[in-house]
Amino acid sequence: MQRSVQQANGDSVLASPRKKQRVSNATTKVTVVLGAQWGDEGKGKVVDMLAMDADVVCRCQGGSNAGHTVVVDGAEFHFHLLPSGIINPRCTSVIGNGVVIHLPGLFEELESNEAKGLKNWRERLIISDRAHIVFDFHQQVDGLQELEKGTQSLGTTKKGIGPTYSSKAARNGLRIGDLLGDFDKFSQKFDTLVTSYQKMFPALKVDVKAELQRYKEYAERIRPLVKETVQYLHQALREGKKVLVEGANAAMLDIDFGTYPYVTSSNCSIGGVCTGLGLPPSYIGEVVGVVKAYTTRVGDGPFPTELLNATGELLQRRGHENWCYNK
Repeated sequence: MQRSVQQANGDSVLASPRKKQRVSNATTKVTVVLGAQWGDEGKGKVVDMLAMDADVVCRCQGGSNAGHTVVVDGAEFHFHLLPSGIINPRCTSVIGNGVVIHLPGLFEELESNEAKGLKNWRERLIISDRAHIVFDFHQQVDGLQELEKGTQSLGTTKKGIGPTYSSKAARNGLRIGDLLGDFDKFSQKFDTLVTSYQKMFPALKVDVKAELQRYKEYAERIRPLVKETVQYLHQALREGKKVLVEGANAAMLDIDFGTYPYVTSSNCSIGGVCTGLGLPPSYIGEVVGVVKAYTTRVGDGPFPTELLNATGELLQRRGHENWCYNK
């Protein structure tokens, strides 16, 4: 049975509910793993286990401010930009459009993990052409902004995540697709972006010519890995492939729903999965929220249950919270 739908221009068209149903039935559901506290809950381990049964594992938001450690056969792998599922040799890893990518850090991460036994990543890593680029000057700006705040600093990782998302929102950021396109246009936009930041931060020093030469080389290194990932994921789901999404950071660090302003600069709750990968909500299936028995948080901000005593030190040691215990 068909029904008539009135359009804005007054014309009538026929809508077929059966066609919509066929598309829905042809699509498998996406499994999502998210942090339910302030991060460092052990998402990487959960993703690594679930990835053994997945065909595609995706990162949807955040950047190298994420940190997942996975131990396989005695080898310890550290991931910041790469999805933890890349360890599975049968699994494709996708870095989605919502992620911000520091290319020097990405290649360093790949080389480091390759030395530990990561294999065939060139055939299994796909990067979105819409993902924004984190430049070294974004990281410098991150540090300068924290200095300006003084005692009101947010305790960021100084990885340039906030400034890059700011560039994205200001519509003067540069994406992977820009880097792989007309390099003269990329160079002009890069120079304009640097100039705008130098007006705000006169202490910022950038060797534009040297940076552009570096990125000309990065362009050729990353070119074979780049695809239009939205279509890729939709096609994978239509083919019945199992897709797993690995969230970065955690719910209480969400830019909208976390303990603002002591948060990250992206949506690390379920909404970020849809916008960061181009997936409609109807494609989302099981959502796994990861927690641990005690709570930790990265950076500054309210933390009324913090234990600044022997019990807190014991929890840090027992939980191998090295980033906290050694600082």
